[in-house]
Amino acid sequence: MDLSTTYMGLQLKHPVVASASPLSATLDGFRRMEDGGVAAVVMFSIFEEQVREENEAFSRLMEAGSESYPESLNYFPEVSTYEVGPDRYLELIRRATEQVDVPVIASMNCATTEGWIEYAKQMEQAGAHGLELNIYRVEADFGIGSLEVEQHYLDILAMVKSAVSIPVALKLSPFFSATGNLALRLDQAGADALVLFNRFYQPDIDITDLEVASILDLSTASEIRLPLLWTALLCGKVNASLGTTTGVEGAEEVIKYLLAGADVVMSTSALLRHGPAYAATMVDGLKDWMEAREFSSVAQLRGNMSHGKVANPSAFERANYIKILQSFRGEMLSAWR
Repeated sequence: MDLSTTYMGLQLKHPVVASASPLSATLDGFRRMEDGGVAAVVMFSIFEEQVREENEAFSRLMEAGSESYPESLNYFPEVSTYEVGPDRYLELIRRATEQVDVPVIASMNCATTEGWIEYAKQMEQAGAHGLELNIYRVEADFGIGSLEVEQHYLDILAMVKSAVSIPVALKLSPFFSATGNLALRLDQAGADALVLFNRFYQPDIDITDLEVASILDLSTASEIRLPLLWTALLCGKVNASLGTTTGVEGAEEVIKYLLAGADVVMSTSALLRHGPAYAATMVDGLKDWMEAREFSSVAQLRGNMSHGKVANPSAFERANYIKILQSFRGEMLSAWR
């Protein structure tokens, strides 16, 4: 049985990939995920703000030292020519790519044009096999229209693609008004992969302390449906690889995503809940399901339930919305009788 798949040009032994999580924050975490059976690792995101803060702190240190002890200038290079950068992140990339055999995909979350280009180059030089652009943008400026927001994604992709030669994936938001059209334009702009979807973490309100609360809940299987829908719709419509994430609790979700058209299925929550070794459990479940249904390869089953291949494509469109509501209404009426 051939479980292999290709994702953004990378040859993987199977489609189960570890998505960005705290597990990739240490070299030991990389080793545990590799031993646990993942086919590749997407690193936790490095944020431009973190790097900028580190650089500014270094600059303040240099200035403070030179004011007190002018001779200290002899011991340090000029700040303007000193490459501080996200040193710890880059070093982790170097060590991980040297000591684990699975591909390492760096993840970057930047806010400015300069940040994307600079950090993309540094990650490539450190040995990353690929880059995932994790764009988190909440438009609080109501004067900015949808076309400008979409163009921001296209501009970032173009800048990074022009700066590096390794494959580049873009993690999409589920909140675009024309997701399909934007996906086509990103594909045409050279995206090597599209990841569906970025799971934004909205704030909550603490009514006791009257503060904005930051809360992170792990995803559940019920959250699979939106990315599943768009995976099925985009399969066969774009040349870019399709990576799917959110709601992957076990082999069942892996199978669903592959049937919809995914090239790889990414999981964080399941690995955090059950440990990195749970990746092998998901792969074994996929293999058992394929054997029972006589699929000889992942390529054979991929996209079998996509929009372009199902007998009734309207099941992915408005007709399904109507059908679900009618079915639910029937169930409720039966319960009330």
